[in-house]
Amino acid sequence: MEENQRIWRDYYEKALSRPHLKRTEFAVNLNESNCKVAVDCGCGTGSDIAYLASQGYQVHGFDVNPDSTSICRDRFGGESLIEIYDASFERFDYPKAGIIIANSSLFFGEPSLINQTWQRIEAALEVGGVFAGDFMGFKDSWAAGFRSQTSPLLESQVRTFFERFKIVRFFERDEVAKTSLGKLKHWHTYSVVAIKRAS
Repeated sequence: MEENQRIWRDYYEKALSRPHLKRTEFAVNLNESNCKVAVDCGCGTGSDIAYLASQGYQVHGFDVNPDSTSICRDRFGGESLIEIYDASFERFDYPKAGIIIANSSLFFGEPSLINQTWQRIEAALEVGGVFAGDFMGFKDSWAAGFRSQTSPLLESQVRTFFERFKIVRFFERDEVAKTSLGKLKHWHTYSVVAIKRAS
């Protein structure tokens, strides 16, 4: 457990210097709902939270790792538009939102509850709102035997999640490349940006 925490701390130290993802900007530009609420699932060090708040969004960020939420509380403690929570994907109380992002985070959800977690995310997203995030594929090095649980999915399973969405981007990454900490691994992920349609 201590080794796992040390690795996450090393990751967060590097992540603090990174800017927000361009994909988060893309999601803001795509939001067709009138809802200026955003949720950052597995918020890490909060780079996307900072950007979303700068765009006038009320931002709810959560993470299961106390190091992450501690960093975010220190970073955003005085900002009225930002709320930080200690929570897992499965236990977070998702507010109605115009944007929900899950950047490289749903990989680590509870495998047996991934469908229910997705149903709760989808239910929270307003019609015209945007989901932007990543899912792990089965060829990923971390799909089995990783130091913490992971939730790998087939492409068909991921696409099923978006039956009531207009998919704007769907990208499969399948390559050997370095992690943020400089270690080589096989990456197999599905990255999705999609707009929720009226049912």
